[in-house]
Formats: sequence, C-alpha cells, structure tokens
Amino acid sequence: MNYPKHLSSFLGFILLTIFSYFSSPASLNAQGEQQVIIFSGLLVQGDSAYGVPNAHIYIPKVGRGTISDAWGSFRMPVLAGDTIEISSVGYRTKRLIIPPNIKNKSYSILINLEEEAVYLPEVIVFPYATPEEFKEAVLAVELPEDQSEILRKNLNSNKIRAMASTLPMSGNMSHRHFMNQQISAIANKNSATSIPLLNPFAWYKFIQSLKKKKKKKKAAADN
Repeated sequence: MNYPKHLSSFLGFILLTIFSYFSSPASLNAQGEQQVIIFSGLLVQGDSAYGVPNAHIYIPKVGRGTISDAWGSFRMPVLAGDTIEISSVGYRTKRLIIPPNIKNKSYSILINLEEEAVYLPEVIVFPYATPEEFKEAVLAVELPEDQSEILRKNLNSNKIRAMASTLPMSGNMSHRHFMNQQISAIANKNSATSIPLLNPFAWYKFIQSLKKKKKKKKAAADN
C-alpha cells in the first residue's frame, strides 16, 4: 500500500521512538528484569545465641530454597522483592521480603525464631480392642461387699514382705552400698593378709599347747 510522503515519515518516527524505548536500560528494568542477590543469614533461637539447625528457607513463588547448617547459617541466591518463608519444627513460621530497591549484590540478616509449643490431645490406652469389650469387662467385675476384706488382703504381712523382697534398691541405698564398699577397700588397702603358717604368735601358742599336753600325759603316766 502506498502512503503519502508526510504519513510515511510520521510512521517511521513512531517506529524509531518505540524501538529506542524498548532497547534502553530503563525499559528493560520496566519489563521485569531483577537483580540477583546472595541472601545469607543466621537463624537463632529467640534472644539467645544458639543457632537453629536444619531449618527450611523457602521461596514459595519459585518453589526452591535451602536448609540451615548445624550452626544455623544459610546462603542462597534470590531476587530483589522475593518473599522468603522460614520454618522449623518447634518454631513459628516467619516470612520476610527482600528489599526491592537494594543496590548491593549481597544481603545478610540475623533472624530470631520464636518457639512454638504444640500441645497434643490426651490419649487413653485401654487393654480392649473396642469400647463394647470394655463395657462388658466392667459389667463382669464382681466387687467385694466388705471393704475391710480388701484392706486385710492389702496389708497382709506375708504379701508386704514378698513385695519388699522383690523391690530393687533405691538410689539412696545404692549410694550407701557403694560408699561402704569404697570405705572397706580403702581400709584394707594397706593391711597385710593374715596367714596362720607365717604368724610367729600362732606358732608360739601351738608349741605351748603341745608342751602342756605332753606334761599332762607324763603326769598321768606317773600316777
């Protein structure tokens, strides 16, 4: 199609302006190009200096992330304006946003994670498979009419003695037994073992007893 000369010049000017706009750096940033930033930090437990290991640092928008090391530190590439989600078992999930107008190529931060107490519901364990079996077992129990009979059985001396003989030593008794063994070992450490054959006093008594027996036999023979 043939256009008038002035119209062709006008169209050429518009095309040149559009091309110059989209090829400029400002237009490239406006089209969505973002700066890659190295995001690093340290996860600590509340106000303490203890790091939180194995915590998840996650970017939900792109579906990638990393895990903190044994000291709670981490390092990962992000984009300016990304939303970061930090979670760990026993702590409240925390979210933060990378500053969109950041000029540096690295961004470091100290992150405090708050502890979260989780209370589990009460669990009652019964030795029966179903509630119906439990009800039948309760209804089948025959309780004694006389409460004094129960007290007599529970306070039976033979039963209490048998129970006491099977009980293990308490912590106080175990400590006392150990200390008595230590005291006996220290007292007998430097004492010599008594052997009658090497004891001169024992030999003296033995010889004296033989002499007395010999004198008695001689006196009996003279009489």
